[in-house]
Amino acid sequence: MVSRPHGKINLGLHVVAKRVDGYHNIETCFYPVPRTDILEIIKATRFEFTTSGLPVAGLPEQNLCVKAYHFLANEFRLGSVKIHLHKILPMGAGVGGGSADAAFMVRSLNTLFQLNLSHDQLKSFAVELGSDCAFFLQDQPMLAEGRGEVLSTAPVSLKGKYLVLVKPDVHVATADAYAGVVPTKPVNNLKDVLQSPITSWREKLVNDFEPSVFKKFPVIGELKKQLYANGALYASMSGSGASVFGIFDAPVNLQSKFSDVDYWAGTLG
Repeated sequence: MVSRPHGKINLGLHVVAKRVDGYHNIETCFYPVPRTDILEIIKATRFEFTTSGLPVAGLPEQNLCVKAYHFLANEFRLGSVKIHLHKILPMGAGVGGGSADAAFMVRSLNTLFQLNLSHDQLKSFAVELGSDCAFFLQDQPMLAEGRGEVLSTAPVSLKGKYLVLVKPDVHVATADAYAGVVPTKPVNNLKDVLQSPITSWREKLVNDFEPSVFKKFPVIGELKKQLYANGALYASMSGSGASVFGIFDAPVNLQSKFSDVDYWAGTLG
């Protein structure tokens, strides 16, 4: 069976507190993006994992797709499968590509082997694989708290808006990004901001990682400025970087203006 793990952007991202387990509590809105990887899984006589598209870093056994399979295989004695991942979503981009692949692996295995797992059961497995994996079990905007696994429906729709997503050739280590942030309670209530007109988001909807990341990687901050200069209603870094997105009222063709970075554009659902 074939699935298309989709990316995400963050509408606002607040680092609220450091946890005793070493993680951080956050507040954010995950919004699905129709740029996808392609994941194929078929039953087989022996396990096999292959990739194509963008290079996938790390050993195969470290890949989240492989980890997801072995996690469920050990729990439910699944048969062997062949997995092929065609990688389109850039890595180290703040768009959740690895987490999406893992979550869609769990979803697909549930269907392929007719496990009939409930949403809560699927979520329990997804959370073990990554803090934001649970979001990718549903295909709609979600408010996220805790480590990113405490989810509720988000009061926002960007249906029909046009998204431009750009990523420079830099890698922002998540641990370094967190090290540059002092956890604090947000000035504006995220839910309230999301329900306000998008034209008011520029001053109110913030990503706490931006100041320190932009200081270390000025090119990321410059991309945000360029998106605003080209008419974005709202622009922000996604996650801890390095991608930056702009939201527009109508389709725009900015490929020539961002020719030296990874570029994607499309309509949001």
